[in-house]
Amino acid sequence: MLRLQLLLRQPMLDSHGRLSLSAPPPRPPLISLSWKSLTPPSSSRLKLNFPFRTSPSRLFCNLKDSDITSQLELGKPVEKHKPQKRVNGIFWILLINLGIYVADHIFQARGIRALYLYHNHPAWYQFATATFCHFNWNHLSSNLFFLYIFGKLVEEEEGSFALWFSYLITGVGANIVSWLVLPRNAVSIGASGAVFGLFAISVLVKMSWDWRKILEALILGQFVVERWIR
Repeated sequence: MLRLQLLLRQPMLDSHGRLSLSAPPPRPPLISLSWKSLTPPSSSRLKLNFPFRTSPSRLFCNLKDSDITSQLELGKPVEKHKPQKRVNGIFWILLINLGIYVADHIFQARGIRALYLYHNHPAWYQFATATFCHFNWNHLSSNLFFLYIFGKLVEEEEGSFALWFSYLITGVGANIVSWLVLPRNAVSIGASGAVFGLFAISVLVKMSWDWRKILEALILGQFVVERWIR
């Protein structure tokens, strides 16, 4: 047992209330402290309830249902996000259309006019190349705008190959129809037919009975049809 002794000196006063230095100091009281006296009784000890209890060879964990996440949530498989497809094909189509326009109307490069579809004597490749040519900037800018919207939707859902295939097939099909319907002295160029085709395909791949989707298709569709008729 460890004991601690403290010496407490108390000053002595004489009969007149003055400090007396001659009087011997009283015997200091002995204060005994022990570890047992510093230890609180068992009834007043702070009890901490930890969820863990141990044994010589095992570790147990006692937790209530409110302390942890339910086992159903812990055992639920983690949903993996579907990787988003990288969109590149539509930008190449836009660049080709823009590049041919710059070469034709700004640099006036020779041979570009041979890509037009002449109804009086058409070449087989002109049914495809005419979809990349345009008369003026207004014609080009409006087509590029709709190409980006509908082409991006198709490429995100079906991929770049499907985008290129849809663009060429619908563009060639529209030029064949115009060659059959329009007079022989006409010249057909532009991506309006391909724009209309991509619009129809994007509606099919995004088909749902949601009234918002239907309204969106009707609003955008009227501009596409008007552009294609022109």
